[in-house]
Amino acid sequence: MSKQFSTQNKQDYGFTTRAIHQGQEACPSTGSLITPIYQTSTFVQDELGKNKGYQYARSHNPTRQALEECLASLEGARFGLAAASGLAAVSIVLDLLQAGDHVVVGEDVYGGVYRLFERVLRKFNLNFTYIDASNLEAVENAITPETKLVWIESPTNPLLKLADIRAIAGICQRRRIRLCVDNTFATPYFQRPLELGADIVVHSTTKYLSGHSDIIGGAIICDDEELFSELKFFQNASGAVPGPFDCFLALRGVKTLALRLREHERNATAIARYLENHSQVEKVYFPGLPSHPQFDLAKSQMAGFGGVVAFVVKGGLEAARTVVNNTSLFQLAESLGGVKSLICHPATMTHAPIPKEVREPLGIVDGLIRLSVGIEESKDLLADLEFVLSLCSNQTQQESQSQVPVAAQ
Repeated sequence: MSKQFSTQNKQDYGFTTRAIHQGQEACPSTGSLITPIYQTSTFVQDELGKNKGYQYARSHNPTRQALEECLASLEGARFGLAAASGLAAVSIVLDLLQAGDHVVVGEDVYGGVYRLFERVLRKFNLNFTYIDASNLEAVENAITPETKLVWIESPTNPLLKLADIRAIAGICQRRRIRLCVDNTFATPYFQRPLELGADIVVHSTTKYLSGHSDIIGGAIICDDEELFSELKFFQNASGAVPGPFDCFLALRGVKTLALRLREHERNATAIARYLENHSQVEKVYFPGLPSHPQFDLAKSQMAGFGGVVAFVVKGGLEAARTVVNNTSLFQLAESLGGVKSLICHPATMTHAPIPKEVREPLGIVDGLIRLSVGIEESKDLLADLEFVLSLCSNQTQQESQSQVPVAAQ
């Protein structure tokens, strides 16, 4: 169906060119310019023991294969697996482990991953230690003889903390431990963890890679053939595969990834700067701000800062409720990475599976709001935020006046 670029061509072609062409040759049977949707459950064999490369759609599908080749190329790798969801990708990676194995996990981790680790995989005698992955000493100290995997997000969800991927990869290599990086927020356009020494990269293709909030999907990328064979076996055994139509949509979305990411970042930067100077905002999280404690690290290992901004509004839960319930362009919804801007309250939405006594010390407080900044006009998005923050200002003033004694009034 398609042919790989030569090694030389992979090095010569730019990111966007590969996003459009890698794994996506014209269909040899029909000349179709766009990779077809092979909506079939099985494939007819030429004769016993001889087929055209495909037998059963759980194991292989030409549409899925095109997506896998493309995503692997964008991450600078040889091998890719498309999964049924981001969490399916996580689960497949954890299938590499055995009972008694230990995993070191960045503490500011997506709530769904925390739920999978704590409420599902612990039952199978897998053990997890959560640490501040921005602290290299904490990473090193958490490793035990049973540690087989270090799992990090960078930037993290929702606080946008960074881990020094190159340094952690060095720690893992010295200890013969695999490093897996969730690269969903940065995407391969802004960051390629395998080039920094990671062993495995995972994505929720639901987010920026597809980019239009219309599919659920995941991906696993690696450059080691033996590791890929193991992952492929576990995926086939569990059946956690995406349908061909979802793969088609993800492949379509990837074609405009670079264009979209530039707009996401431009809008997010403008919004982060605006929020940083607003009287109703206590704190802003965005790695593209010089005030971010890891701004220099972001510049050293990323080509851009992404499109997610988080901030803490003054007034706690009530103020956060006022903000998320009254925006017009920022739609109140879970997920991120689509062309439409979204607003989310992590404490009660994406990170609700994390107990309050665990999440609050991390900074996931009731006043925290996460923005997935879309590609609308930045002036319109800023006006939307200005309106809801003015509501908070009025609310604060009214509360202050109501607390003044009558005699003083």
